[in-house]
This record gives sequence, structure tokens and C-alpha cells, in this order.
Amino acid sequence: MKMSKSRRAIAILLACGALGAAPGAAQADFGLNNFKVQITGPEGEAVTQAGSHPFAMTTSFGVNYLGEGADAFTEGRIKDAFIAQVPGLAGDATAYPRCSTVDFATVIGSQNQCADETAIGVVAANAIRPTSWVQSPVFNLVAPPGVVVRLGFRTVLQNIVVDVGINPEAPNNPVARARNLSQLEYIFGSKFQLWGDPSDEGHDNLRGKCGYRPSELPVGEEYEFLPSGGACESVDRDPFLTLPTRCAGQNPTTYAGDAWEQPGALLANGEPDLADPAWVTGGFQSPPFTGCGGGIVKFTPTISARPTSRAAQSPTGLDFGLDFHDEGLTSAEGLSQSHLRKAVVTLPEGMTANPSVAEGLEVCSQADLERETVGSAPGAGCPEASKIGTIEVESPLVEEILKGALYQATPYANLAEDSLLAFYIVIKSAELGIIVKQPTKVVPNPATGQLEAITDEAPQLPFSHFRLHFREGGRSPLVTPPTCGTHTATAKLYPWSGADPVEVDSAFTIISGPDNGPCPSGSPFGPGFEAGTVNNAAGEYSPFNMRLTRKDGDQDMSRFSAKLPPGMVARLAGVAQCSDAEIAAAKAKTGLEEIASPSCPAAAGIGRVAGGAGAGSQLTYVGGKLYLAGPTGGAPLSVVAIVPAVAGPFDIGNVVVRQALRVDPRSAEVTADGSASDPLPTILAGIPLNVRDIRVYVDKPSFTLNPTSCAPSQVSAWIQGSGGALASLGQRFQAASCASLGFKPRLALRLRGKATKRGGHPALRGVFRPRAGDANLEKMVLRLPRSAFLDQAHIRTICTRVQFAAGAGNGRSCPKGAIYGRARAFSPLLDAPLEGPVFLRSSNNKLPDFVAALRGIIDVEAVARIDSQRGGIRATFTNVPDAPLSRVVVNMQGGKKGLIVNSTNICRGKHRANARMIGQNGRRNAIKPLVRAQCAKKRMRARHSRARRAG
Repeated sequence: MKMSKSRRAIAILLACGALGAAPGAAQADFGLNNFKVQITGPEGEAVTQAGSHPFAMTTSFGVNYLGEGADAFTEGRIKDAFIAQVPGLAGDATAYPRCSTVDFATVIGSQNQCADETAIGVVAANAIRPTSWVQSPVFNLVAPPGVVVRLGFRTVLQNIVVDVGINPEAPNNPVARARNLSQLEYIFGSKFQLWGDPSDEGHDNLRGKCGYRPSELPVGEEYEFLPSGGACESVDRDPFLTLPTRCAGQNPTTYAGDAWEQPGALLANGEPDLADPAWVTGGFQSPPFTGCGGGIVKFTPTISARPTSRAAQSPTGLDFGLDFHDEGLTSAEGLSQSHLRKAVVTLPEGMTANPSVAEGLEVCSQADLERETVGSAPGAGCPEASKIGTIEVESPLVEEILKGALYQATPYANLAEDSLLAFYIVIKSAELGIIVKQPTKVVPNPATGQLEAITDEAPQLPFSHFRLHFREGGRSPLVTPPTCGTHTATAKLYPWSGADPVEVDSAFTIISGPDNGPCPSGSPFGPGFEAGTVNNAAGEYSPFNMRLTRKDGDQDMSRFSAKLPPGMVARLAGVAQCSDAEIAAAKAKTGLEEIASPSCPAAAGIGRVAGGAGAGSQLTYVGGKLYLAGPTGGAPLSVVAIVPAVAGPFDIGNVVVRQALRVDPRSAEVTADGSASDPLPTILAGIPLNVRDIRVYVDKPSFTLNPTSCAPSQVSAWIQGSGGALASLGQRFQAASCASLGFKPRLALRLRGKATKRGGHPALRGVFRPRAGDANLEKMVLRLPRSAFLDQAHIRTICTRVQFAAGAGNGRSCPKGAIYGRARAFSPLLDAPLEGPVFLRSSNNKLPDFVAALRGIIDVEAVARIDSQRGGIRATFTNVPDAPLSRVVVNMQGGKKGLIVNSTNICRGKHRANARMIGQNGRRNAIKPLVRAQCAKKRMRARHSRARRAG
């Protein structure tokens, strides 16, 4: 909104005016005295009505001097004078003709040659001696580039020009500058008057050539403007001066001046460096302005808001307009409307920030903003890559359209209360010498992402049209609402007058779906899914990649479950786990802090993740890491993705998603269980993430292992939408080159204990040893020799299936009496073996099943069906998990708890078992392992051997 200030500063000229030297002003130091500002009506009465056009504004001052009469002299001859006027004072020099530089410079007699109609005021200069005054008109001159208004008048010996512009810093008030006055002339004071409506006939007798007059005035008397005779008429025109529309607070007019005898230092921008004591400063407080209440000073703004795209949930720019139709500003009898102090603009719900804007976006820092000057080249201040839009401002007080830009401000370090989202409005005109900088804070609703933009303490300058355009295209800063129909933007606008804010709105219509498709109906949800290993060679380690995608207009992805193909397993050996405390620490960090110092140990890392967010085809991607973690949601393991949400200049923390991992105890299939996991976030720090593309790369070397079966299978996925929709998806998977794998496992059986005679109940120890690099076991039928029978009389207690599954499962609720042995399984995938009891569990067969309940980092349930064939015991293991084993050891009890009974003395002869095995790759292998027994002779030899070693 400051744009409008550009012109209005125009009018306020600071003044060099003066009251005249105070009598007896014998002061040794250079300085001004009796500085004051008077705003008056036709009869000289004070005027305080806010927004009115006064008859005249008069600024006067005296200069300290020594001596009297012709011997008087000022302690310093004025070199420069800077006068900063009351904020909100506006002037319209465009309403009056301008005198050319040539006519002003041409002096005939004591008069300039400017036309009468270019006069907009009158000045009296107290020069040469304290009693001598020269009155002359103030002309509206042709302003050079970089100056809003140039005023000129004549003293005794010199032409003086006063350049009026806008303060480049807040409150962007008018500032008048008179530089390098003549050293040949002592100025003892001045009285400088500008007319609110120069065309008023009350000024005719002082207009133009009618205003020239020399006078003598005793010291101490206040100068009164006197006509020289005649009337110099003018045609009706718009008023020149308009008073501020703020009735509360201070109304200061300040000055700074220096002398030729001791010049003051200037800053780089040409303004006085007030830290230099050579500058004399002071000011005047005008009385408060009145008449703001009761609807006297009106305030009737309107807004317009239109996205550049009319398609639902699509990237879009925004054209926003703020308009004032203020007839009183240009009517001598009317009152100007109040200037805008604060604007709170709320976009429709569903119209949110677009994460796509972050890619390649730079920011404008406070230091960058400081470097923005009237004449700075593009990029010399705010980087061009931080530009997100353009500005145009029209004012009835200026001829040209003021242009500017919107720059993305540095998040958390900006002039908009250090907010996350903020931008700077920078409006400048090299032609007028105007620059205005205004911060705007953007507040996203933390739950819905609805955006509210707040601009406060706007410059007190009138404008008719303010147009803001956010850039459009794939990297535009906004996303349209997700539904067709009418959507309404609202604005709460506060006036400087102090009256109640005005609420206005503007509606627009969304007419199509994304990509100009049909309008969304219901809550569509059709996500995409891809998954598989990079190298599908059977039994080989390979990175595993997975990708989830979502179309514009679809529900957000909120939960995700996936099931890996049978035999696709992970090598957990040597992999650390990220603790709960470390995961909590990641949630509390900023994204940059996490990048600089990851919360989880590197040894727990198993891969990386990437997320693409935004609307349209140009997404912004952020990356993170994937770690192995411990139990969560009742699952023994989990993976946690920690993604620093750092995109372009924005850091909104970390997206931390923990996914429970379950391992089927029978098949060893791995499932990422979304029902027991963290939901996928849809909004963070009030910014809807609009996640459209999720990529998971499990690429830790020698971590993910392919099956050794080449049977077709699939990676399954279940994706839930934010609206409750559920999509069931699958990606075909099949390992290759299974036939190249060997299959030649070994099996050793031993009957232990002294029960070797017929009727004895020996213990049984079995050791299964696959060969490294072979296909894994899929099925084994083991038949013990006929010398071993099942003694059903020793089957005491059987664990029911209900008991086996109860509680934590895997037999933890089975009665101890149902335990008949123990088993241990070693795998190159694990740091420690899985081990646990062997149960007899109820089955649908005549005999109970043999079940090894293996426990450790995961649970595995190894089941064999027990029956009798040809009088011998047969155990059939089917659907063995496709997982590599290095050794499996089973120890069954003997004696009173033994299930095996000898049908003969097993120390006589050789007894062989029969094992027929099928590998996961279909290869078969049949072996007849010798069942060894712990016989007496062997025990004796073993004792003698131990004795010899001991002796």
C-alpha cells in the first residue's frame, strides 16, 4: 500500500520558513529559533480537520545572529536545510502547471519569469539585515529525475530551490531538502507558506507577480504577507495539500540544518548524518488532528482476488487488488478518505501454500533489503531469484504508475515478526526518487493451511489502485482449492483514522479439475505403486526400491502398509537400532540441525527416502534417511524415516514417520504395518505438504536379500487416503536364475543317553546344515529308522492352538508340560540365534504337530506334521520359510520325557534315517543319514581318552 506514498510526499514541502530573528538574539552558536508550523483557514483560524484541504500551511523560523542593524550577522550562513513533515500530509503538484527551469532562472528586475498560474504559495525571506524582508511567490517547478516536487522562490540575491520527496524509511513522510544555498547572503529567518488550494480566489492578491514585495519590519514583529497590488487570477483546479487522516498520536515536523562555516556530514544516500554535531536539529509539534470519528472521515475500500488458474488443486498465482474511490481527495470542499493502516487478507480455505515454490527460491535478507535503493540495479539488493511477484500502484496525486516487486523474506529472520512465511513489498521510481519497503507476514492455519496475510503500519499515503500479482506457473506460490465452485477471499482493513475496521470480500470460481479435467466428484483416490529390487538374481543381495505416487486432486496419502514377497528378507546382523530417545530428539530439532547432526547412529542406517511435494508437474523434493529401530505398536522391529523438511529457504522441522515391521512366524514374510505406525503427515507448520511422490531406497550394502525361489509373487501395498479411501495395490516380483543355485544340505542325527536297549527312551539330537550359497530349504520329509517308534504313552500334555497363539504368541502361553525339547536356529542374517522350546501342539491329524517356537529378535514357528509310515516315525516340514540358515539344532528330551522308544538295541547294527528334501528352487536331494547312538563301548573309549588327556 505504500506505493501511493510516492506522490503525496510531494506536496509537503518542508519549508524554510521563518518568523524572523528574535530580538536581541545574541547567541554564539549557529542554530534556528522559533521554528513552528501553522495550518490555517481563510481568516487565519487554526484548521485541524483530518483529511481536509486547508487554506494555507505556513512554516517559519529564525536564525541565531549577533549585532544589530547593518552590523548584524548570523553565526553561520545556512548551507543545507532538511525538513521532515508530519506523516500523512499529502500534496498534488500534478494539478498545477510547472514553471520551466529557464523561466525560473531568468530574473528581470527582482522577479522570476514564471507564469502566475504556476504559483502555489508565497515566501518572505528575512535577509541582508534583521529588519529587511523580501516577499516573493513560491513556484511549482519542473522537477528533475529523482525528485517528486521542486519548488522555487527568490530572495534578495539568489534563487532557492526546494526538492520534496518521500522519506525512504518508515513512516515514509514527506521530506523537503534545500541544499547548497548561496554563501553571499545572510538569512536571518523565513516565513514559507503553501496553499491548500492554490486556485482559491483568496490567494489571488498574492499569486505570481502579485506576490513580490520588499518590506522593512521592526525586529520582533511577526511578518504578515502583503499584496503588491492588483489581482492575479487562476482557473479552478484540484487542491494541492491534504491533511493527514490520523487523529491520534504525535504530529512532529522536524528539521536539520548546517552552516557553510561548519558543514555537516552526509550519508551515502545524501541524507544528513545526525551523528555529526555540526547538524543543528529541532522540531515542532502540531496540535492533534480532529474529526476522524462519527463517519466524518470515510473509509470505503474494496478488494478483488482472482487466482491465475481456475482448475482445482493446481499451482496458481494470484491477482489481488485493493481500491479506493476517493472523490474527497481531489475536491476542495471534500474530505479525503482515511489512509489504510493495516490489512488482514484471508484466502479461501483450501487455497494453500504450494511447496513447489521452494525449488530454486532464494530469499531477501534484511541486509539485502537495506541495499535496495531508488537507483539500485535488479539483484543489487534483493536477489532476483527471491522475487515471487510484482506490484503496481496508482495514485491520483501522481502521473505515473508506480511499479515494484514482491520478494520472499528470510524465514524466521525478517521484519515481519521473524515469521516463517513473509515477503517484502518494494516499490520504487527512479523518476520520482521514491522507494517504499513494506514487510508482510503470512500466517498459515496450523490445522487447515488456510493463509492469512497481515500488513501493518502501512504508509499514510493515498492511492486509488493497488495491484499485486503473485507469479504463476509450476513454481507459483499458491495452490487452488480442491473443489469446483465459488470460493471467497476476505479482508479486514483498518484505517489510520482509528475507526472500526471494514470487512470486504471477493469471490472467484473454480471451473475444472486438475489439468483442465472434469471437476472432482467425491473424494478420488487412485495412488500409484512401484516396488522391487534393483537386481533380482535369486539369493543375491540387492537394493530394494519402492515408490508411492498420488495425482493432483486425489486424497492425501495418510497411511501405508506393504508386504514383501516370500523370501525377501533383510540381514540384520551388525545393524544397530535407533532408540526411542533418539527418535524423539529428531522430532524436536530443526531440519538443518538434523542435517548437521543426525539423531540416529549411522550404524542404524539402512537407506534413504525422498519426498516430492507440491501441485502440478514441478514438485519440490526433500531427502532423508531410513533407520532400523526397535519395537513399536506390538511389532518386534520398526523402520523410521527422518526427513529434514528443508526446501529452498524454508525449514519447517523434520518429518518423522515410524513404521512397524512384523515378520510372519510361519512364512517369515515381512510386513510394514501401517495400522500400528505413524500416519504420513499431511500438514506441517501450517503448510499442507501435498505429498505426491514418496520414494524409498533400502540401499545399505548386503542388506536386502532376494528369495531363492523363482515362483512368481508380488510386493503388496495398502494405501489409505486422508478421506478414508483404501487402495490395494501390488507389484509383480519374480527372482531370476534360481536354477543356478545348488542344493545339498547335510543332516546329522544322534540318539543320546544310556537308553540304548530295546524299550529305552533315548534323547534325540538333530543338526541340519545347509551349504552356504545354496537355495534354501522348502520342504523336508524325515523318516526315522524303524528302530525308533513314537511312544504315545509318553505324550503327556499338548498345547492347544488357542494357547499357542494367546498373549504374546509363539507358545508363550503354552503349559510347561507341553515342552518336549529345545531348538536353536543360526542364520547369517542375525547376530544371535533364534531359540526356544519344542512343543507338541494339537492338530487336525491323529497325532499332534511338532512345533519349534524359535524366539529372538523375531519369532519363527517351525512346524512338522508327525505320523507313522511303515512302522517308523515320519516328520514332514512343509512351507519352510525361504530364509538362509547356517545351522539348526534340535534337542529332544529322553528318558521319562522321551517320545522315542527303541524297538531294538540301537547299539547293534547300523540304523539310517531317510530324508527327502526339496529346495526353494525346486531342486531335490535325498540322503540317508546314519543315526548314531551313544553306546557303551564308545562311552568307555571316551572316558579313557579323557583320562589320558587329564594325566
